This record gives sequence, structure tokens and C-alpha cells, in this order.
Amino acid sequence: MSLASISVGKRTLTWFATWIILLAGLFSFKELGQLEDPEFAVKTAVVMTPYAGASAEEVELEVTDRIELALQEMPQLKNVYSYSRAGVSVVKVDILPQYTAEDLDQVWDVLRKKVSDAQPGLPPGVGTPAVSDDFGDVYGFLMAITADGYTYAELEGYADHIKKELSVVKGVSRAELWGVQQQSIEIVVQQSKLATLGLNIEDVFNTLNSQNLVVDAGGVDIQSERLRVQVTGEFSKPEEISDMIVRGRAEEGVNDVRDLTRIRDIAEIRRGYVEPPSSIMRYDGEMALGMALSNVSGVNIVNLGGDIDKRLEELIADLPVGIEVHRISWQSDLVDESIVMFMINLAEAVAIVLVVLWIAIGFRSALVVGLCGLVFTIIATFLFMNLFGIDLQRMSLGALVISMGMMVDNAIVVADGMLVRLRRGMDKTKAAIESAALPSLPLLGATVIAVMTFYPIAASDESAGEYCVSLFYVVGIALMLSWLLAVTITPLMCIGFIKLPKNFKSTGDEYGGRMYRIFGNILHFSLRRRWLVLGVFVGVLCSAGFAFKYVDQMFFPAAARNQFMVDYWAPEGTRIQQTSEDMKVLEKRFLEDSRVTGVSSFIGQGPPRFYLPVDPEDSYSSYGQFIVNTGNYKDVQALIDELQPWADKNVPQARLITRKYGLGPYESWPVEVRFSGPAIADADVLRDLARQAEEIMQGSSEALIVRNDWRNRVKKMVFDYDQVNARWTSIERSDIADASRRAYDGLNVGQYREADKLLPIVLRHNELEREHFVDNIGGLQVRAAMAEQSVPLSQVTTGVDTEWEDPLIWRWDRRRAISVQAVPKTLATALRSDVLEKIEAIKLPPGYSMEWDGEF
Repeated sequence: MSLASISVGKRTLTWFATWIILLAGLFSFKELGQLEDPEFAVKTAVVMTPYAGASAEEVELEVTDRIELALQEMPQLKNVYSYSRAGVSVVKVDILPQYTAEDLDQVWDVLRKKVSDAQPGLPPGVGTPAVSDDFGDVYGFLMAITADGYTYAELEGYADHIKKELSVVKGVSRAELWGVQQQSIEIVVQQSKLATLGLNIEDVFNTLNSQNLVVDAGGVDIQSERLRVQVTGEFSKPEEISDMIVRGRAEEGVNDVRDLTRIRDIAEIRRGYVEPPSSIMRYDGEMALGMALSNVSGVNIVNLGGDIDKRLEELIADLPVGIEVHRISWQSDLVDESIVMFMINLAEAVAIVLVVLWIAIGFRSALVVGLCGLVFTIIATFLFMNLFGIDLQRMSLGALVISMGMMVDNAIVVADGMLVRLRRGMDKTKAAIESAALPSLPLLGATVIAVMTFYPIAASDESAGEYCVSLFYVVGIALMLSWLLAVTITPLMCIGFIKLPKNFKSTGDEYGGRMYRIFGNILHFSLRRRWLVLGVFVGVLCSAGFAFKYVDQMFFPAAARNQFMVDYWAPEGTRIQQTSEDMKVLEKRFLEDSRVTGVSSFIGQGPPRFYLPVDPEDSYSSYGQFIVNTGNYKDVQALIDELQPWADKNVPQARLITRKYGLGPYESWPVEVRFSGPAIADADVLRDLARQAEEIMQGSSEALIVRNDWRNRVKKMVFDYDQVNARWTSIERSDIADASRRAYDGLNVGQYREADKLLPIVLRHNELEREHFVDNIGGLQVRAAMAEQSVPLSQVTTGVDTEWEDPLIWRWDRRRAISVQAVPKTLATALRSDVLEKIEAIKLPPGYSMEWDGEF
């Protein structure tokens, strides 16, 4: 077999392999998962433990401290931090960064075991600790459902129907409703009417508490069969509650029929909602419920969005007039837009390469470089992305865009080398082989160096590294493929495409042109004065290093989303109903602006995590968040600039934080300094240290919002228990607590079963008595468990006082800690630099320490 035939055979095999790879790459592009952000593990878990009735300090000492003590035994633990508030303990743990997503399931199992081991040591009355570790779930499809002219219950019914239908769409992992208020059956009584009938509210309570329980009556054997025994009497509809008979106490010596009384004679039975609500939602000022859908891992979000759109259109067509579904955030649209923009960028890059190289080395050479250096390389990259399970998302698409400028380098070297050799009169095949073979190793070295430039990103164990790791992988794949194609396919394309003009005559000096002569003169000048040239460049390097500290530093910029968020913080202790009412002023302001296309209000806690980098805020009655959608991304900054001054004048009772959505791991409070003391540090000392730091930050022109995470102190009502009189009447503290809760918030006395729902039955006083609760507090009737008569609260207490307390007690690594948090006007680094020296000069008492936190 001749050498020529072997060469032809190799060329054919190479082309065949190339086309196979390209076809596989095109097929892989359709199969790639498409997401907005790369998936990464949130290495944080939360342990929430209810402790009804306990103060924040009691929760801290009796629950939080014991759970933290158990968790600190975990070797995987990076930090444990917590806050305790009245009635609930919230402990958060961060896992060491070296543990990957594959390790986390086992880590969370260990955490649950530690919490389970600690549970027997918790005091009586503490609820079961709940462990949450699913903070990485992203609800990429967030919508609001409104009901104009319908009741809240009807809205909930339609929303629940839509949720069930969308949850079965292929590719949907979870479907959740946000802002659903717990329905209840209310039994509203009036104390004066009870007294007239010789009844006590405890009689009603005891009857209701036992009536609707599920009871086990066993079974009976009859011949060859066994029959289960059931006792009727459970409520099948709310009206049956009103027919219940309460047995009171007749007057002594009188056979009075008042000892048997029906509930309807002494109370009003009605449907209602548990108060206060934990969350409230509105859309464009209308009552609404939120619906959030998350996707199965690795799914093509664009295709999933199309399936959801199709099913949603079918559902909307069957909805009655007035029930509307509004999109708040639709990840498939954002991803589709990103991919379209990438394809546009690719087309622009190819066009630029063709034009520039056409001018420099001719059209045919430019076509070779554009096809092999860009188009073929990117298509082949899709194949390897599919093989390695890398989705199309913000980082991988960004990596491809970054790589475009470097992909063509290898192909340019080979194509230019081919041209030079052809002009020297070399045979085309030999010229192609030499142009690829001779520089192949230097090109490989340069390509590896370019790839390794991005390695520090992948080597980072922190969340930012995990978020950006696909940047390194995709750049590495694309550039290595560009080298491989440059030394294999590019020479073949050069043989087929590159030709010299028919009238071309070699001059013998390919570097005799004007441009080459100018470059040669500069090179010779630099070599003759090399020490001067080196000195100049060393000086430039040192100047750049000095100037670097004046460069704005921000690892992740703001995201290009046509929406922004506004956090609304009223003073701690504000009722959620008042927070909701005050936020309507801002809603009206947004809706009057033609640039705003939709306003979603989430009151009581943050919205579902619909955007991976942003952690939803925990539950606070004084907190709310707006998601404001605009028609154009360019309108976002203008609205933000206008809103803050307007809010300072029109919403003085609250603090507003207006900001864009960021890219990558996101800090709600970019600047944070933490003061910590002994395990049970003096709260007044911590607050004084925080006050000093707050004053320093507030004095900085770089600070927008400053606060501390313990928030302001709040008032509480204190019933001073009189042990002497209470013992004579057998009244316990728990009796007073039950009476107070029953009179105002309502006391849960049972459950009403309605289809697949369990509604609490709540016993409470009527609106008039609740409205004058504080005024008539001394007359509140309290009854011991086994007593026949009730007594007024004033007889078993020495008075009712109002005191101040800390609503939140934060801890960091098992020590009490208070953090001063700030949002900068521009950059976090600018604010921190401005206040660093003054804050670090604060004199700390013995045993207290200070440390910085945030994005530095």
C-alpha cells in the first residue's frame, strides 16, 4: 500500500470521526439540562423546636443550648449559630466546605441522630425538633393566584386544584402553596351568657375536648367473622357542633333544666382562620395565594416550562371569571432568553472572526478558523458536557462565551502557518502537516496554561467555588478540544479550503511587508534597550498593584433581571396585620408607576426560594417583602433610586432595603460585625457594644441601612402570680395561662375532619370581650382543673404589669452574640474600609470579642 493511500485513508477516518462527534454534539445540545443557575449544595441545616409559652431566655437556656451542645460533637461542623425567641428555638448549622453534595445525606443523618439523642433531655412541654436540610431546592416557577369577588376559602379551593394538576406534570418535583391561612372552626362564647345559664367556660372546653376524639371500641367476633365496633358522635359538619349538649350545674336544691344546654344557646359556631396568621400574600394589592413549582434535578427547564405553560392554559380555560393566575418569576423564560443570547453571541463571534481574519489573512483562511476554531469546537463541547452531566446554565454558558476569544488562537496559528508555507512554495499536504505538527506542543502548553488560569475557582471549597466550578470544567473542555481540532481537523480543512491566488508569486521573504517591518523595528529597539523596557514594565506592574486597592471589588455583579426586591422591616413586635396594612402604601406607589408590571407582597416571611442565590427571610410578624416586576431591566435602577427618598418621607415607621438580585451566593447583609461574650453574656453589655458600632456605621456616607440582629426590645404583659391566694383556690399558673389564651387568641379544643383536612376547633371569647380584654383583665374568669367555681384573675394575682424584653437572643458557636448589620449604598468593601478602624477601636470588656463577617 502506498504512502499516499495511507494518507487518504487517515484523512477519511479523521473526517468520519469529526462528523460523528459533530452530530453527537448537536444531539447532546437538545439533551442537555437547561437551568438558570448551576446546582450546588446549600451546606446549611436548621433545627426548629417549639416551646410554647417560654420566654426567649428560657428557650435559649433550656432548649437551644442543649441542642447546640449535642450538635457540636459533629466533626463535620463548621459553625453552629442560633436565635431563640418566645416559644421557639431555631438552631442553624453550617457544614465544613470540604464535604461535597454526595456527602451531605450522610451528614444530615448524623445530625438527625444527634438531635434525636438530645430530645430526651429537653424539658416537659417542648415539642418535637424538626430538621430541615432542603434549602437547595429552587422553585423556578412562582405564580400568584387571585380571586376577584370570591371568598378566601374559594380562592384556596381553586389554588389547591391547580396545585394538584400541575404537580403531576412530568419533570415537576414539588408543588407548594404559599400564604395559606389555617382554616378553623370557631366557637365564640360570651362569659355573661354562660353565667346566666349556670355554666362555666371550662364546661364547654371539657365537653368539646373529648367529643370529637377518635376512639377505639375494639371489635366483636360473630361466628366466622370479626366486626369492628364504631361509636358515632364525631362531627360530620360544623352545624353538628352547635347541637352538642353541655352539662352545667343546677342551683342547689333545684331541679333546673339549665343543667343541660346546647352549644348554640351559648355560643356562635362559624368558620374562621387561626389568628394571628403566619403569612399573608397579595398581588397588585389583591388577596392572593402563591404557588411555587420546583423541577427534578437535571431536567431541561425550557421544555418543562413549555409543558407547564400548556397545562396551565388548559386549567385557566376552565376557571371561572375572576380567578386569575399571574406569573411572578418564570425560570424557563429566563433560561430560554439566555440560550438565545448565547446563540446570538456565537453568531456574532463567528462573524467578527470572519471579518477580522478576512482582512488579515483572507476569506478562506477566516472560514477555516471560524468553523473549526469556533463552531466545531462548541458543538463538540456540548457532547462532553452531556457526558459529564454539565447543564446549560449561567456559569457554563458564561464559560463558553469566555472561551470564544481563546478557541480561535490554536486554529489561527495552524492556518497562518499553512499560508506562510504555501507562499514559500511548499507542497499543500506537507505544509498542512508541518503547520500543525511543529507548533503542536507549544500550543498544547499555552492551552493548558489558559485552562489552569481558571483552576483556583474550581479548587475553592466555599459556596462560590461550587457555584462556579462548571466555569473551569467547560473552559477546560472547550480549550482542549480547540487544540485537538486545531492539530487534526484544521490541517485537513486547510488542504480543502486554502488556496493561493493564481497569479501569486513568492518574493522569498514572507516577512518583508510593511506591518512586519514596523513590528521588527519595534522588536529590535526593545532588545537593544532591554533594561529600559524591562524597567518600564516593572514600573507599570507596580503601579497596577498600587492602583488595585482603588478598584471596585465585587466577586458577583447584579443579575440582569427585570425585577427587584424590597425588604420592609417594621419595628419588632408589630402585629402582622399592621405590617400588612402599612405595606399597602408602598403597593399603591408601585401600581401608580407605569414602569411596574406587577407587585407581589409577601408578609410575615420571605417568599419561596425561587432564585437560588437568595435565602428567604425567616418568619417575623414585622417583616414583608415586595417582588417588583418591571417591563424593562433598565427601569430597575431608576426605580430603586427613586424609591428610597420617597420611602423616607412616606413610610417613616419602617426601614426599607431596596436591591437588585445578585449572582452567586448572596448576602442579605453584606457588611456585618459580630460582638460575642461569655456563654450567657450580659445582654445590656452586648447591646451597648452594638450601639457604638451602629453609631459609627450610621455616620458613614457609605451606609444605607444599619441595624442589629437582636432588633429593638418589645413590651410584654406580666401577670404577677399570687401564690398564697392561688393556693387557697387551687389555681395553678397553667390555669391562668389557659384562661388568658382562651379569652383572646383562642384555645384549641379539638379537631374537625373535613375530607383530607384537619381543622382546629378554637374556643374563644366574642369580639366585644376581646376588644376590652386589657380594660377588663382583672375580671377574667380563671378556674382550677377540678374546681366547681371560677374566680376573677384579680384574686389570684397581685397586679398586671408591662415589662420590656429581648425578642431575639442570638448565639454564635454557643456564645451569646449580637451582630451589627449594614447594607451599603454602593460596595460592601467601601463601607467596611470606611468604618473598619473606628469599629476595631471600640473598647471591649474582658471576655468579649469582635469579628467581621460578610462578603470579604
